[in-house]
Amino acid sequence: MNMGRQKTASRQVKNKVRRSSAEWGARLLYALIFLPFFTWGLLSLWFGSWPHWVCMAVMVLYVSAHTGAIITAPKRRVPLLCLLAFLIPLASFFLMQPSHDRRWQPDVAKMPYAEITGNRVVVHNVRNCDYITETDYIPRYETRTYDLSKLQSIDLMLTDWGLTYVAHAMISFGFEGDRYLCFSIETRKEEGEDYSAVKGFFRQYELIYIVGDERDMVRLRTNFRQGEDVYLYRLKIASLDNARNGLMEYIQRINQLHDYPEWYNALTENCMTSGFRLARKHAAPGRAKWHWSIILNGLWDRRAYENKTIDTSLPFNELKQKSRINDRAKSANDSPDFSKIIRSGPPGMDWRPGTGE
Repeated sequence: MNMGRQKTASRQVKNKVRRSSAEWGARLLYALIFLPFFTWGLLSLWFGSWPHWVCMAVMVLYVSAHTGAIITAPKRRVPLLCLLAFLIPLASFFLMQPSHDRRWQPDVAKMPYAEITGNRVVVHNVRNCDYITETDYIPRYETRTYDLSKLQSIDLMLTDWGLTYVAHAMISFGFEGDRYLCFSIETRKEEGEDYSAVKGFFRQYELIYIVGDERDMVRLRTNFRQGEDVYLYRLKIASLDNARNGLMEYIQRINQLHDYPEWYNALTENCMTSGFRLARKHAAPGRAKWHWSIILNGLWDRRAYENKTIDTSLPFNELKQKSRINDRAKSANDSPDFSKIIRSGPPGMDWRPGTGE
């Protein structure tokens, strides 16, 4: 009789242990499933643009709600409660508002904008800093006037800082008389703030389209920063109308950002993805398709070579070697002919719409 009771009690204990193990196994599985959401939520709050104490308070609330849902909630309700807890960082993320009213670094202190009258475009706050070193410079902004009827070319520059697969892209519109207007899509950093690719995903930086002189935009990367290689390519645009329309897309975009601030995003709103969305509206047939090199933009030039968007008169590796402009930029330094000198070597720089391949 006692042995029967002992066996029954033993079975009950084993069943209870099995049920407990199964329940905690299920909770662990839920924790693993929701781990990417949980991690994103923590990062969005840690790097959020709210005051730091607000971010920390919301983070404590989120961790408590998420952990409580995993550990103490009835098992069948864990997924729903985890999703509800995720609404805390999600709401915080989308409630963060960009601003023009911050203490900006001098090189991004002024937002460019333009006025258009017929073919006449007056661009305000064209950056043309005078550099002593990368971080020691005299900020300078100018107003420049351009004639759309004299637009001749579009060039793209890729800056490789050693990551191979990821580069910084800039686009430069060329006018008669070797006049160039360069656009660089970047983060608008505050005083004392550095760039972080991780922070770039979490509304840490506002977005700015810097419009500048190539003696600033290019020379900064070739002559003053260390370990950066700049490659210059002439884009084979379908027509001058397409070039003018492309420039107008950039002009309209800087005016929009001048009036309404937006967030930078390291994946969806960066130097290449933003530029591609503008350029594809007026691209030649077959060149407006999305391609993975838009994300891994350090390989964009090879893709452009394959679809003949850039010069193909040489094997690609030789073309890339000849398109590196660091040495020419250093020899040109602050020469008034800087833009002309850096174009004296790269293949295809004499190409114009209508001149053929």
